[in-house]
Amino acid sequence: MKTSDMMQETYMALSANKARSFLTILGIVIGISSVIAMIAIGEGAKGTIQNSIQSIGSNLILVMPGAQRGPGFQVSAGRGSARTLTQADADAIIKEITLAQAVAPEISGRYQVTAKGKNTNTSVVGTVPAYPAVRNIQIDQGDFISEQHLRGLSKVAVLGPTARDDLFGEGVQAVGQVIRVRGIEFKIIGITRTKGGGGFGSQDDMIFIPISTAQKFLAGDSYVTTISVQAKDSQSMAEIQQEITGLLLNRHNISDPQLADFNTLNQADIVAAASSVTQTFTILLAAVAGISLVVGGIGIMNMMLTTVTERTREIGLRKAIGAKRNEINFQFLTEAVALTFLGGLIGVILGWLISFGVTRLGILQTKVSLFSILLAFGVSAAIGIIFGYYPARRAAALNPIDALRYE
Repeated sequence: MKTSDMMQETYMALSANKARSFLTILGIVIGISSVIAMIAIGEGAKGTIQNSIQSIGSNLILVMPGAQRGPGFQVSAGRGSARTLTQADADAIIKEITLAQAVAPEISGRYQVTAKGKNTNTSVVGTVPAYPAVRNIQIDQGDFISEQHLRGLSKVAVLGPTARDDLFGEGVQAVGQVIRVRGIEFKIIGITRTKGGGGFGSQDDMIFIPISTAQKFLAGDSYVTTISVQAKDSQSMAEIQQEITGLLLNRHNISDPQLADFNTLNQADIVAAASSVTQTFTILLAAVAGISLVVGGIGIMNMMLTTVTERTREIGLRKAIGAKRNEINFQFLTEAVALTFLGGLIGVILGWLISFGVTRLGILQTKVSLFSILLAFGVSAAIGIIFGYYPARRAAALNPIDALRYE
């Protein structure tokens, strides 16, 4: 049989019962579009998380306090909240870790902040002049904290744009005005540029003050909650992390690294861990959506078996006039593959539209990859072959005499 005749016969067979063909194709469309949309959402979530982590700084190593662990304890309770890192530890890192490009200790906490009858509960971060460079923050208005502010225990503050809007109103000129934290007045000297929120807290909703001022008037001690260390390049991050660990173990008189009362987090490791989690999440979403493909495949098999039964006499007549077994087999297999191919094409378009809609509505930044499209077509073709093979084989195996007698 010629290819053109085969295609024409396939079209006639599928269009003979349009409603049944449509419902069969619909199962594949739903499955393929779900897989593409779920993979796009998963990849979008992965990109969003990675951007969020990268936005906190470049080539960054975070040193955080943790409660000291004893023998038999594998988990450090109190990570980030214990009081085991001091300003002296940060000064030692600045002095002795030569590969470090910049070091920014900080002490942070949530406080009720008031200004002109308005108030907000937000993060107040006591830090140093190097903080903007280390944590990728830019100043939109005014200035950031200076060394003079640190030495003079100055009561000055730099506001994120969200904190500014909450206290003074959107877009209001706040530089030069005063806010109160725990009854202490701070003069605003700057506003940071809008950066956007993320999984590590929104730096737009923070208030920055000199670390010396925060330690004396807010915390009442010399402890710090985080020490951010910026490496010169990504290649030196692991070496700097080891040097910091060794330095702090010596300073804290700890001989066994397993008993360390602090934690060092490499930004690259955080990105890798987050990517691994989102990759698993994407696979899970795609697997759940893939169940509908299996259901669609069963629908195709059901339709093709029904078609074989309805066309039994036609099959017998074809075989009686010389049609070969493999031609009958190929004819019905072509019909099954045509159904899944058409469903796959519509499913790809629908999946892309769903992904575009999710992005357009601002729910999540999705990403449709070429891999997901090729996967969708590959799976749809495989479904057509796998679920169409048995009905096609059954049609080809019919005895022409019995088929012609079939009522």
